[in-house]
Amino acid sequence: MSHVDYRLQPRIDIQGRLPERALARALARWVLGHGGSEPLAALAARAAVAELHGDTALPPLPAEEAGALRTQPLVGDGRTRTPFVLDAQSRFYLWRNFLHEGEVAGALAALLAESTPLGIDEAELAGLFPGGDPATDGPQRAAVRAVGGRRLLVLTGGPGTGKTTTVLRMLLRLLRDGIAARDGIAVAAPTGKAAQRLVQSLRDEGERLRGLLPPAWAQHLDALPTANALTVHRLLGWSPSRNRYARGADDPIAAGVVVVDEASMLDLHQLRALLAALRPGATLVLVGDADQLDPVGAGSVLMDLVAVLEARDAAALVRLRHSFRSVAPLVRLNESVRAGDPAAFEAALAGSEGVAKAHAVEDAAALARRLRDWSLAISADGPPTALPDDPDAAAQAATAALRALADRQLLCALRDGPFGAEAANEAIERRLHQTWGVPADAAWYPGRVVMVTRNDYGARLFNGDVGLCLRDADGRLRVWFAAAGGEGVRALPPAALPAHAPAFAITIHKAQGSEYGHVAVLLPPDPEHRILSRQLLYTGLSRAKRSVELWAPAASTLAALSRRMARAGGLAAHLSARLGDAPTP
Repeated sequence: MSHVDYRLQPRIDIQGRLPERALARALARWVLGHGGSEPLAALAARAAVAELHGDTALPPLPAEEAGALRTQPLVGDGRTRTPFVLDAQSRFYLWRNFLHEGEVAGALAALLAESTPLGIDEAELAGLFPGGDPATDGPQRAAVRAVGGRRLLVLTGGPGTGKTTTVLRMLLRLLRDGIAARDGIAVAAPTGKAAQRLVQSLRDEGERLRGLLPPAWAQHLDALPTANALTVHRLLGWSPSRNRYARGADDPIAAGVVVVDEASMLDLHQLRALLAALRPGATLVLVGDADQLDPVGAGSVLMDLVAVLEARDAAALVRLRHSFRSVAPLVRLNESVRAGDPAAFEAALAGSEGVAKAHAVEDAAALARRLRDWSLAISADGPPTALPDDPDAAAQAATAALRALADRQLLCALRDGPFGAEAANEAIERRLHQTWGVPADAAWYPGRVVMVTRNDYGARLFNGDVGLCLRDADGRLRVWFAAAGGEGVRALPPAALPAHAPAFAITIHKAQGSEYGHVAVLLPPDPEHRILSRQLLYTGLSRAKRSVELWAPAASTLAALSRRMARAGGLAAHLSARLGDAPTP
């Protein structure tokens, strides 16, 4: 377990917030100006910086320090509102985070307590899995059994384990039970890209099953929510001008079943808003990989929730383990990372028969060689040819070209610096300019790949959408994207794009929820770098479906395997206490 050292460095964090030192000093001055002591001012500053790094509280303080703090008027125990809270375990909170943890724990406990599980005939259940084998899809069947009559169901598992196809079958079960049919279904994900993948997967699997399911199940396929790809922000009616969500207890989500995919990206405050916006009696299904990176915002809600439910062996949690897509050597490699086992990791590499390779990229020269080879592989077939004049043929060609982008992807632990995604993109684009004869000052050219970095609802483009620049038959350059909801493709002039960045290399954070045929994962060469963790390495390597390369010195790999980052906070303790497993925090 590892915690971040919150020394007050003058640094802009990854979301472009205020410099940490300025924020810390401002809060410290506020405390001193309101009668607080210097030790309290220092703790408050540390807590504010900790929140920027994802912690909702500071780890438990020594008894003597905690005792001195409890006498200060600005510090309470959580029973009344005070700017800061020191709980029974001596965790130090900003009031907002303490309040939100308690509200989330209470809402989750209420959902678990209000469940009244409904049985299902086993022969009828088997009809949902035509040609299936209980030896491999047994946990999927367990999820369909468990969801009936429950207010909360958590489905977790690695890539390729069939989470989305399980969600479809759970929804068919809820439709058959009458709950979803009566009150409707809403599906969403934290990012637009993830929401589109969810809806497209539901649509594709529904079409595949259309001729295979018994009529009793097939009659519900048309009621599946395959029309709208909603982000969690849109589902909750986020208003940037008001800095709040429109949905809540007074205006809940108009659905009896709410499914949120990629729930590992949800932070504490988003989950609180989601729980507050559920209508009475609604069922919440949270889907995601609890072993992936934590969200950008504060908290690690899916990991904490899974840990508590797993410790209780709760039926409201189902973990999928069998991978239906990844090749066996990659499954073994990913499991070794998930377990943090260096010996198993080395054995998985050695026994992968070339499916997984490690390259000791220890310095700038070694990275330059790898980037050169990577760029040559991208440029080998030359720049894309102009699209056909016929609109339908052009759309088909653009679709094929966009799908081909998922064949290989370079993933970087860092965004900035010589080993970050920005520098890697510069090196790759420079090589492409040289190889394809693109003028050095030409920002746009056929074959350029970009990623949208900010939602633009007017343009119907979302953070994480990937676009490819292609030349029309008349010579114009346009950037093509898969249309929202998977309905074909569409193109925009480069000047009409929202905020975007080159995407030949992207960060591991940006790749969450995506899969690629071949992946290269670049780690920083400094084994002491605080970004290195087991979750980071697992998230990066597990994006690969066919083969993977790891660009890192052995020391950085070992450091990542050895560190399971655990965010400081008390959600798991709060929830355990609500469920009767521990004293109330």
